[in-house]
Amino acid sequence: MIVAGFGFRDGAHVDSLRNALELQAIAPDCLATAAAKADAAPFAGLARALGLPVVAVQVDTLRQQPVQTHSAASHTHYDTGSVAEAAALAAAGPGARLLAARVISHDRLATCAIAIGDAT
Repeated sequence: MIVAGFGFRDGAHVDSLRNALELQAIAPDCLATAAAKADAAPFAGLARALGLPVVAVQVDTLRQQPVQTHSAASHTHYDTGSVAEAAALAAAGPGARLLAARVISHDRLATCAIAIGDAT
C-alpha cells in the first residue's frame, strides 16, 4: 500500500494539500494525518475529491516513527520531526519505508510524504 501522509497548518486549504501531493508525483492508495486533524475540512475535502480512504494516526504512534526531516512546528505540536512522514509510515504499517520525504506546498501551509508498506 502506498500512503500519502500530510501535515498542515490551520490556514491550509484543499489546494495547499493538493499541491503538496502533486509535488510528490506518486499516486497513493490512501491518505493519512494526525488524528486531531483528520476531520479538518481541507483534508476531508481532498480525500473526498480523490475518492481515497483516510487513516487518522494517534500522537503516540506519530512519535514512534523514524522520520527523515525535522520541523520545529511538528516538534512543538506533535513531538515528531515531520507529521507528514510519521503519518505516512504509521498508516503504511510495520516495516514501512519512505518512498519520498516530506515536501512543502508552494504556499508553505501543507506538507506531504509518501510511504510504502504492507498495511491493508
